[in-house]
Amino acid sequence: MTQMTRTHRMNLVVLDMAGTTVADGGLVEAAFTAAAERLGEDPATMIDYVRATMGESKISVFRHLFGGDETRARQANLAFEEAYGALVDGGRISALPGAAATIAELKEEGRTVVLTTGFARVTQDAILDALGWHGLPDLTLCPADAGGRGRPHPDMVLAALLRTGAVDDVRRTVVAGDTSYDMLSGVRAGAGIVAGVLTGAHDAAALTGHGATHVLDSIAGLPAAIREHAS
Repeated sequence: MTQMTRTHRMNLVVLDMAGTTVADGGLVEAAFTAAAERLGEDPATMIDYVRATMGESKISVFRHLFGGDETRARQANLAFEEAYGALVDGGRISALPGAAATIAELKEEGRTVVLTTGFARVTQDAILDALGWHGLPDLTLCPADAGGRGRPHPDMVLAALLRTGAVDDVRRTVVAGDTSYDMLSGVRAGAGIVAGVLTGAHDAAALTGHGATHVLDSIAGLPAAIREHAS
C-alpha cells in the first residue's frame, strides 16, 4: 500500500465490542449486580451511574462509586470480571447480526480493524473465545493496553493508530460505538468519522450530543457510511 493511499483513505477502523459488535443481553448490569452484592453493597443505589457510564473502563467506574478507595474498587472490579466471565461461559453472549461480516468486509476493502473494550483483557479474551473471533480483527485492545485509561479518554484509539501504523493522520480513523463515551473517545482522538450505533446502551440524542458524526441502525451500515464519506 502506498504512502498516498495510507494517508488519504479511512484505513483504520476502531470498533467497540459490547453493544456495537457483540450482544451481551444485559450482562454488564447482571455482572455489576453480582459484584455489588458480593461486596455487601446495594446495587440499586449505583445502577444509574453504571448505565450512564456504559463504555467506560470498569475499574474507573468502581473508583468513582467507592469514592477513590483503590482497594475496594479493585475488589469490585475483580468480582465484576469474574461474574461477567461466568455469564459469558454460560453461553449468554452472541455476535450482533452482521457484525462478523462487516469486519470481514472492512478488511477486504483494505482497512485495518481494531476491537476495543472497557473490560479487562481476561474478559475480552473470554468474549473472543465464545464467539470464535480470535484472528477476525487485526488487533484487540483493552484499557491496560493503552496505559490503563479507557474511554472516554482517547488512549485506546491512539494506541490503535500507533500499534498498527494503518494511517498517518488520525483524521483518517473511524471510531464506532454504542455509548456516549465511545463518541467522546473518538472526538478527543481526532477521528474523522465517529459513528454511533443504536444496538446498545444509548439513543441517537445521546450519541449526537457527544459528537457522533453519523448515527447508524447497526454496525452493518458502517462500510457504506465510510464509502459515502470518501466520495
